[in-house]
Amino acid sequence: MREHLLRAALDAAGRGWHVFPLRPGNKPPALHGEQACPGTGECAAGHRKWEQRATTDPDRIRAAWSRAPFNVGIATGPSGLLVVDLDVPKDNSKGSADAPGGAATFAALCERAGHAVPGTYRVRTASGGEHLYFTAPAGIRLANTAGTVAPSVDTRAWGGYVVAAGSTTPAGDYEALCAPVAAPLPSWLQAILQPAPKPTQTPSGAVAGQSRRYADVALANETRNVATAQQGARESSLFRAARALGRFVAWGDLPRHVVEQALQEAGQGAGLSAAECRSTLRSALDWSITHNSAPGQAA
Repeated sequence: MREHLLRAALDAAGRGWHVFPLRPGNKPPALHGEQACPGTGECAAGHRKWEQRATTDPDRIRAAWSRAPFNVGIATGPSGLLVVDLDVPKDNSKGSADAPGGAATFAALCERAGHAVPGTYRVRTASGGEHLYFTAPAGIRLANTAGTVAPSVDTRAWGGYVVAAGSTTPAGDYEALCAPVAAPLPSWLQAILQPAPKPTQTPSGAVAGQSRRYADVALANETRNVATAQQGARESSLFRAARALGRFVAWGDLPRHVVEQALQEAGQGAGLSAAECRSTLRSALDWSITHNSAPGQAA
């Protein structure tokens, strides 16, 4: 078992992913915490957490896994990864159909965005869910999310880690499924994970007026983008436009009914049905408004 886990750690490191040991047969890190830090070795200049100590160095990996049959953790941030976690709700773990799992809600999101579920390196988790690995864009520091993308869909990036294929727990094994290479993070998914920056102070009257003018320009541009979208990209264009304009609704720069009417007319003019437009607009605007609080509001 120890040799098997060592190979799993070396395989992940060979892909350029930074690994660190997890407790044998479990998921928490096996490294010492700050209170128990000896202040020696790697921590001689101060305590280093698992994200800082994760490595691709084969010698360090062999030395660590020679001590115990550690499971393998992958620090997603240093590895340049964004991992989408398609979870199985607890009430679904025994086959209950009371709530859709992450795979179903993510597939529905992809369909609304006008894209197929991305093909990439996947790992089946011990609970029966899936991890979808993507390479994060250079120069972008994405954070972990929980339910932001869709219900039962979390993501791991900076500050997070995933259990690597080859690891094992009492609940089951982590197994690589397909696609040996992690695909680049789709731009439409990045847009969901990276909301527009929110103002931190209540703007002055002049700034507020400028913000409303900017909102009006944005409304005109996004409406035009939807109206001129080509077949096959119409629903995704409508989805992106609603996500982009929802923040102006949240900030009070645009009334929701004005945005809905403009995009509804543009979407139908481009060839979408009224029902398709209403469904896409409702979900995209609800998400954007929820995740873009009003200026001056505490987080």
